[in-house]
Amino acid sequence: MRYSITLSLLLISFLASGQESYSVLTQKALETMWRSKDEIGYKKALNMYEEAFRKFPDSIDGTGLYKSSVIASELKDYDKAFKYLTLLAKMNTDEDGYPGWSYVLGESAESEYKNLLDDPKWNILKQNAIKDKKTFYKELSKTEEEFYKIKEYSFNESEMGNKIYEKIKNYDPYLPKKQQDYSITFKINDFATTSYHIHLPKNYNPTNKYPLLFFLHGAVRSNILVDYQTAQENLGGWNRFYTKYADLNNVILVFPKGSEKYNWMTSDDGFFMIPEMLKQIKKVINVDDNKVFISGHSNGATGSFSYLMKQPTQFAGFYGFNTYPKVFTGGTFVENIENRSFINFSTDKDYYYPPNANDDLVKLMNGITADYKDYRYNGFPHWFPQFDESEPAYQIVFKDLKNRKRNPFPKEISWEFDDDKYGNIDWLSDVKLDTLTSKANWHKELNFKITKWMSYDKNDSLIVEKVDRNAFDFKRKSGKIKAKYENNTFHIETSRIRSFSINLSPEMIDANKKIKVYVNDKLYFNKKVKYDQKFILYNFEKNRDKEQVWINYIHIKV
Repeated sequence: MRYSITLSLLLISFLASGQESYSVLTQKALETMWRSKDEIGYKKALNMYEEAFRKFPDSIDGTGLYKSSVIASELKDYDKAFKYLTLLAKMNTDEDGYPGWSYVLGESAESEYKNLLDDPKWNILKQNAIKDKKTFYKELSKTEEEFYKIKEYSFNESEMGNKIYEKIKNYDPYLPKKQQDYSITFKINDFATTSYHIHLPKNYNPTNKYPLLFFLHGAVRSNILVDYQTAQENLGGWNRFYTKYADLNNVILVFPKGSEKYNWMTSDDGFFMIPEMLKQIKKVINVDDNKVFISGHSNGATGSFSYLMKQPTQFAGFYGFNTYPKVFTGGTFVENIENRSFINFSTDKDYYYPPNANDDLVKLMNGITADYKDYRYNGFPHWFPQFDESEPAYQIVFKDLKNRKRNPFPKEISWEFDDDKYGNIDWLSDVKLDTLTSKANWHKELNFKITKWMSYDKNDSLIVEKVDRNAFDFKRKSGKIKAKYENNTFHIETSRIRSFSINLSPEMIDANKKIKVYVNDKLYFNKKVKYDQKFILYNFEKNRDKEQVWINYIHIKV
């Protein structure tokens, strides 16, 4: 409902300016269709679409044909329904990049065109659409095949460990790409497949390393998995400023598609997707491993915040537009931000997360000296990226992105988690919980109360409601580990931790000298460590990171 009001305001603005155009007329027809309660209203809407077609024949688009064919079908005006549907089905792609056959074979086609199904012309349309779909996927397969092409490159496990390490650091199998935009199929499991769209810099050169930015979409509960995506649907509209500034700064953009079951916020079933997509991309595109970022809007911004809290190792920084800053699948351990950063863009008219809660979160973050910033834009609702006034926020994102770089070997780490699946951060790995033991005195829970929340009433007016809720939920006991190193000596403090591993890099230690590991002030390890060829290759295959390369590890049981 709120989106329709926004469209109405845009329409009124167009009409008030006296500018009659195809887009204004078809938008007016769409508004009429939405308001229609009977056959008279639908006839009026169809007439308005047809008036737009007559006046602006060169502007006829897929959306207009689609809406007209559906309305005509509903009115049982079969000649017009098939006329517009046939034109639509013959389109290679519509203005959003969707192929014409998808309107005939899509999930909702048989319900939208239920009055046409018994007509022989429907079967003809369907058979032609099946042929067109087959051709479409054949071309898509060729494009993916070209995307994955690299030079022949292999590693020999029998080589000396230091030689393998150097080969990984200089890994260079990359080839030029024929296209700037690719839709790539991504297998989730044996039963589910989705896709991501990747947008390369215009003059992509495989000899150069490029920053990469994931954009996570919102509304995960109402999205569905799709096995292909288009440039039109991802690069324009609300994402137009991502495209503008990515192109200006030679940044790779990646747009994954999630769903209610497989996403980055409400379920762990799909949380693996972004790191796995990144690994897939790194195999064929020359990505700067120390400049990989995540951004998103709404549920996508919450996803970005969740990766910061749960799995930040492969990323340099995180951004969110209209964020709900909370982990929904477990505890929100805000001190984990000390390992990275987050920039939020909030608005004062947001039903998704209230400005007073954002203010309290800023106070909490300042209290732990976190690298956290909140930029407030007053007068704007939740769908802030829709407005041109959001452009300065994107300038902030890309300025930060340009200047920010991941430190792959930080001197200090602090990490808290409540699920062994996420017991990894930079050079600490495979950390396991022991929640039967008491937690250390320094292991504290950080939270705050939210007392006001905004919502829309039945008249679509924004109101403030009194609430009494915690900002974060802690459903499980957590463990925490703090670690630092210097001069081949590691000092570790643990709370509710059973065991952990320290991954080693020659950029962290001198492999010719003994390494000492103290855990809770007790010496646990005092030996030299050699290069382990299998371990080096195993980790590189796992993440394709050419900067954060591990030569061996030390496993400690507390």
